Amino acid sequence: MKTSKQFTVIIQQEGGCFVALCPELDVASQGGTVEEARRNIAEAVGLFLEAASPSEIRRRLHKSTYVTQVEVAVG
Repeated sequence: MKTSKQFTVIIQQEGGCFVALCPELDVASQGGTVEEARRNIAEAVGLFLEAASPSEIRRRLHKSTYVTQVEVAVG
């Protein structure tokens, strides 16, 4: 039986598409909508985990990923 694991995904609009990044594994994908980008990154992460060797997964897997915001004076 397969287990599941949650990964962080950051989606940003770039021009007319949405780019999705999984920072824990350095895997990226894109889509025409946020939901399509979300589906595509889930598929890309799944395919990476199926195809990569255990050593490649260990090498790329970041144990701690923090997503936060900072305030910076501009102007």
